[in-house]
Amino acid sequence: MEFLRYLSTAIGIIGAGVLTWGVLIAFIEFITLEVKRFRGVNICKKRDHLRHHLGSYILLGLEFMIAADIIGTVIKPTLMELAVLGSIVAIRTVLSFFLNLEMKDRHKCTEESM
Repeated sequence: MEFLRYLSTAIGIIGAGVLTWGVLIAFIEFITLEVKRFRGVNICKKRDHLRHHLGSYILLGLEFMIAADIIGTVIKPTLMELAVLGSIVAIRTVLSFFLNLEMKDRHKCTEESM
């Protein structure tokens, strides 16, 4: 059981790392795009592309965190832990669904404009 606790923690840290890495990359790209915008370059499509990439990092990080929560609940499956896990998974699933939906819509717009 101790192994599962460490595994759950490690997967949670990986999920947080993915989120942090995605935000860091997106922030650097955002600053670069804003400098270009101040120079008069139209960055609308590139900014949408940036949102798509950030959304994919968020989704991946959330998936890792859901896995960590599931493993953590296996360790001590009390009714309270199951209720908390169910709530967390429900919230993250709704977030993932709408992020995926937005990313698919953005992908369709990109294909149609080509």
